[in-house]
Amino acid sequence: MKVVVVVGGVGGARFLLGVKALLGLPPIGPGESEHEVTAVVNTGDDLWMHGLRICPDLDTCMYTLGGGIDPVRGWGLKDETWTVKNELAAYGADGEWFGLGDRDTATHLVRSRMLRAGYPLSDVTAALCHRWQPGVKLLPMTDDRVETHVVVDTPEGERKAIHFQEWWIRYKAELPAHSIVPVGAEEAKPGPGVLDAIAGADVILLAPSNPVVSVGTVLAVPGMREAIRKTAAPVVGLSPIIGGKAVRGMADACLSAIGVETSAAAVGQYYGSRQCSDEGVLDAWLVHTGESAEVPNVAVRAVPLLMTDVGATAEMARAALEMAGLTL
Repeated sequence: MKVVVVVGGVGGARFLLGVKALLGLPPIGPGESEHEVTAVVNTGDDLWMHGLRICPDLDTCMYTLGGGIDPVRGWGLKDETWTVKNELAAYGADGEWFGLGDRDTATHLVRSRMLRAGYPLSDVTAALCHRWQPGVKLLPMTDDRVETHVVVDTPEGERKAIHFQEWWIRYKAELPAHSIVPVGAEEAKPGPGVLDAIAGADVILLAPSNPVVSVGTVLAVPGMREAIRKTAAPVVGLSPIIGGKAVRGMADACLSAIGVETSAAAVGQYYGSRQCSDEGVLDAWLVHTGESAEVPNVAVRAVPLLMTDVGATAEMARAALEMAGLTL
């Protein structure tokens, strides 16, 4: 079975662990299996910081699946130290709000050196994954530069666009956002292997990641939404909203910025049906147990959607495959 998962960030990475477990792949590293998992990963969170190219979602997926993630924070590497970050702060360097760990810096150094040497991000990602052996093919959504920006009113009363990471981390998404824009997405094209993976998939899953700045940014790349709409594979999404709240992070602030209610039904409608919308991508939509959602021309089912452990996450993935008419 060929499974394609559209992911971003911590929730997406943890969902991939459940998919691996369900398909019989070891939780850490590579393994023999008749099944193949490809993750199309959001790169709109990427940014240059201190001369280094940082790819938060790619790294979170790579570290999580490769056994290196800090299990408490959910991002960055375990057993991390912060000497470089502290020294940068002592110099008064900009960006002191970004948590750049010493071990993590090595990844960014290698990536930045390869990018400056002319290697595309997809090749760089493959090289980094050789070190971590995630057991899943991690494909950047694009090799082109796309960076999500947020238009906010700053504490000084100025309206301007800032990088999503600054809004998310420095300001904890507390500055009201007027709009969220994936800058560069309109000129980007899907990364190598992405469209082929979508066309050849047996099922496509939209992970319970941020629907605006993770899954939404992937879908904003020209050709991506069309490829998903045209594939013969069923498309099943999992709601990141439970009880009117984001399971993790501040997705509610992102949804508010684009005028979408923070509810499982509203997010399902935001993705839309492949059957009745020129832009829709869903065939089926999973919401949490006890909830209901009306999404026109989309099959909806309520199942437990809390990723309390890998086993619970694997059952979420199983429910998604069942909604696609697939069994193991």
